Amino acid sequence: MEARILLAHVLGWPRTELITRADEMLPASQIAAFHALEKRRLAGEPIAQIIEQREFFGLTFRITPAVLIPRPETELLVELALAAIASIDAPRVLDLGTGSGAIAIAIAHQRPDAQITATDQAPAALALAAWNARHLLPVDRPGGSLNFAMGDWYQALTDPKRFHLIVSNPPYIAAHDPHLTQGDLRFEPRQALTDQADGLSALHTIIAQANTWLLDNGALWLEHGYNQAAATRAQLIAHGFSQVRSERDLAHIERVSGGLKS
Repeated sequence: MEARILLAHVLGWPRTELITRADEMLPASQIAAFHALEKRRLAGEPIAQIIEQREFFGLTFRITPAVLIPRPETELLVELALAAIASIDAPRVLDLGTGSGAIAIAIAHQRPDAQITATDQAPAALALAAWNARHLLPVDRPGGSLNFAMGDWYQALTDPKRFHLIVSNPPYIAAHDPHLTQGDLRFEPRQALTDQADGLSALHTIIAQANTWLLDNGALWLEHGYNQAAATRAQLIAHGFSQVRSERDLAHIERVSGGLKS
């Protein structure tokens, strides 16, 4: 499958044409280009970085080594976010640590009336997110252009307005976790993967300050690690959130937790 992805990328063909045009002879330049990409993949570099794109929630995002590669399990966070604002006209949404912009843009695509602010502390990530927004969203969407702000979590916000919904997929891998030195994670930005501590500090920071930025009955949804649901729920309850619960991804892992501002 990965070989097909790389070859289709080199040729500029849809993958179906690898079958319908299977008898065509390829020039040496394209064969060499394929082998160059094949070598990168054999060295462990993620497919998404090699072809500089990844599909997420039906949209094709540009991806670089400056951002986390969007993953299928994060689509659950988008689904829960959309459910949280389903009955709200022109909802105000905040995406903390937006990276490639995948979460914010997916919500914006599904809810053209949503007014969305997305933050990140990395200039390269914000630039990429803005590029994705320009290429994936219509210029005349009712909710307007996405507002991108640079800074560490809520410190990026300069407007005192509050939000109907806050979402985030923060770094939640513990600093000592061996997975950081394995597979695709070796090639992704470390600051997007780990908090350089126990994996819970970013989650705690976001939860502790969320009430200041949420409207009454506003929702907070957070992606977290496979074994962090109970700790995340405890923090939400400790900070006064109601209807706190965790939802499972397609692998039946408690992947996203959230609640409402009481």
